[in-house]
Amino acid sequence: MAKLEVDITHPSFTDIIDVDAGIEQVVTGFDFLEGPIWHPAYGSIFFSDIMGNSLYSWHPEHGLNKRRINSYMANGNAYDHQGRFVTCEHATSRVTRTDITNDVYEVLASHYDGKELNSPNDIVVKRNGMIYFTDPTSGRSEGFGVPRDQELSFQGVYKLDPESKEITLLVDDFSKPNGLCFSKDESLLYINDTDRQHIRVFDVLADGTLANGRLFANLEGSLPGVADGMKIDEDENVYSCGPGGIQVFSKDGTHLGNILMPEKTANFVFGDEDRKSLYITASTSVYKIRVKVPGFLTFNPKD
Repeated sequence: MAKLEVDITHPSFTDIIDVDAGIEQVVTGFDFLEGPIWHPAYGSIFFSDIMGNSLYSWHPEHGLNKRRINSYMANGNAYDHQGRFVTCEHATSRVTRTDITNDVYEVLASHYDGKELNSPNDIVVKRNGMIYFTDPTSGRSEGFGVPRDQELSFQGVYKLDPESKEITLLVDDFSKPNGLCFSKDESLLYINDTDRQHIRVFDVLADGTLANGRLFANLEGSLPGVADGMKIDEDENVYSCGPGGIQVFSKDGTHLGNILMPEKTANFVFGDEDRKSLYITASTSVYKIRVKVPGFLTFNPKD
């Protein structure tokens, strides 16, 4: 196990991250990893290899399992309230839902206002079942998807009703919206912007729409890495991919420190029974580090 490298900018960082613990390379040999989710019922992480066009699971005892050969270059994944996968697909510009117990697959969203979505990227599910996702153009570019012309004139953030399949545009002024996560009480939605290297936070209104968008934090640094996957822990510290690896902020936006990664980092998820293991998808590998504050799960498929 290698030594964990960190950059501490506030003393409380050591109350959150076990800086004396190592970093473990769990599994490697992929093309570009994304979309990790932890499934307590299986004791496994599931994740996408975008350029490998596959979906995998990994279990500490049973090892690696290829769950889907053609994932349509899937990126972000989440669970709905029945434990089904909801997935963002780069190659098809769709949001889909899959029941992993029987492989029943359906399309939830593919167009807005008669035009094809750009390339749905990251995705979260609210307690009431509503789905929120970001839609940059990454999957229409060489290297991360299928090169093709953009039909929409903006890069939006959407709310999707999985039953009616009604899609609502929430925000359209991002340059490249990417990672997103709710606060514990779901009164706030954090969304980061890859091009602008910052995190914005919005108030979530009673009807699920967003208001009062404002800057939460800048993701600063010259090391490789951009604004990408984002999560919170039980104390509502905000973790976001950024330059160097993963940057951590308190809930008031104070920069606490960085977890420095050996590969460019795209996403991560809190896992294991105590939710104190951070599984990190970083280019060709999945890494694992231990933290002191458990991660927050909006929905637990084990319940």
